[in-house]
Amino acid sequence: MSDDPRPATDSGIPVERLYGPDASDPTPRDPGEPGEFPFTRGIHRTMYRGRPWTMRQYAGFGTAARTNRRYRYLLESGTTGLSVAFDLPTQMGYDSDDPMAAGEVGRVGVAIDSIEDMRLLFEGIPLEDVSTSMTINSTAAILLALYVAVADERGVPRAQLAGTVQNDILKEYIARGTYIYPSEPSLRLVSDVIAFCSRELPRWNPVSISGYHIREAGSTAPQEIAFTFANGLEYVRRALGSGVALEDFAPHLSFFFAAHSDVLEEVAKFRAARRLWARLMREQFGASDRSARLRFHTQTGGSTLTAQQPLNNVTRTALQALAAVLGGTQSLHTNGYDEALALPTEESVRIALRTQQILLRESGVARTVDPLGGSYFVEALTDEIESRARVHLDRIAESGGAAQSLDYMRDHIHRSAYRTQLAVESGERVVVGVNRYVEEGADPPARAPDYGALEAEQRARLARLRAGRDGTGAARALERVREAARTDTNLVPPMVAAVRARATLGEISGVLMREWGRYAGQ
Repeated sequence: MSDDPRPATDSGIPVERLYGPDASDPTPRDPGEPGEFPFTRGIHRTMYRGRPWTMRQYAGFGTAARTNRRYRYLLESGTTGLSVAFDLPTQMGYDSDDPMAAGEVGRVGVAIDSIEDMRLLFEGIPLEDVSTSMTINSTAAILLALYVAVADERGVPRAQLAGTVQNDILKEYIARGTYIYPSEPSLRLVSDVIAFCSRELPRWNPVSISGYHIREAGSTAPQEIAFTFANGLEYVRRALGSGVALEDFAPHLSFFFAAHSDVLEEVAKFRAARRLWARLMREQFGASDRSARLRFHTQTGGSTLTAQQPLNNVTRTALQALAAVLGGTQSLHTNGYDEALALPTEESVRIALRTQQILLRESGVARTVDPLGGSYFVEALTDEIESRARVHLDRIAESGGAAQSLDYMRDHIHRSAYRTQLAVESGERVVVGVNRYVEEGADPPARAPDYGALEAEQRARLARLRAGRDGTGAARALERVREAARTDTNLVPPMVAAVRARATLGEISGVLMREWGRYAGQ
């Protein structure tokens, strides 16, 4: 325990020794009712008593066939939703045989080059029954087109497809870096996906506005929700500007947050986020309750995992998952304990999933709604996080919105990350097994597949596709994508046609890059 009489949360919010009714306002705080605006206590009246959160485990590595086996294992083990991790070339718009992809194929996710890969990825998995989330941004429209094309081939009605495509390009510019095109055409792609989904995929979430990567890059909790919401408001304005009615897409906006280890701060963050988004949507757009509800997925903090004493990560993940559930998440991914070393093993994936199942079935936290609501400390912290987030949002609004405030958000993330790193290196911020309670001896070796063999396998598949397709038909389909990019025609339908003609992800992305250019980042 620190000797500091007034320690602080991980985000630097001072914490008093004891909390009680505010001296200036002896009336206890009333957080309201769950299921009612502004949804501080939850977006549904019964929350987990009515329906448990979705256990959506994130997975993808190497080839589509290998990843398909992992998905089948997860579903057999009790996962209730899939989440696709793509490799870096797929995220950056390169085919696996592109020289720029060398050495990166299949390393951080699954390589998807064509409709043949997408077919194999979901082989034997009923798309009409399983919801699928895809963490993809610059090439989100292409991956959505591939998914839709496979569903069409199987005869699955588009109205039955349920899932999410991340499609959050602004956070790539400020926190993550997998951008391709300049910001304006990239934002046009976001709007095109929203418009397409509002017409064709009524159960699909067309954008998952991500605070997770902002937090993983080093932001504080208030910055995480402020910058996420600044991006979200920009997408709402862009979609409205493209002619989509608010009530046709706003109920399908979803969010994605991190859960770190400061449990009560994280619970307060989720409660503050729900309330703040509802208020922003009501204030700025006159949104209905249905369109003002904040629905979010949570992932435990990858940046908190340590390569030293990796079994400690089981405890970290359990605490973070508990915070997400106490905070009212709609779906949850729990990290494998060995992810600081390599792609997670089947054992660590099983433990991660069992962590969620134990929380649901044994801990009792799902029996009542918002169990920490009314706590003097949690309510005070909820208020403070909302207030601090509002300060950032006001500054961003004064600058013209998120698209005009990329430097502002980047700068604050970098400063927060630097302060945190200094605190860890000085020992002020304790990381068990890293700067306190350190054990001598070699760290466990990283276990990794033969990436060279995976890359060769994927390149061979791609060579067979190019040799066996109708090259003229693929070229005509790519030309229609190019024509759409030069006008305001929605790009998703010609992309669906192009992937059906067996045009590759890299070819479609290359057409757009030649039309729009590349984003010149910092």
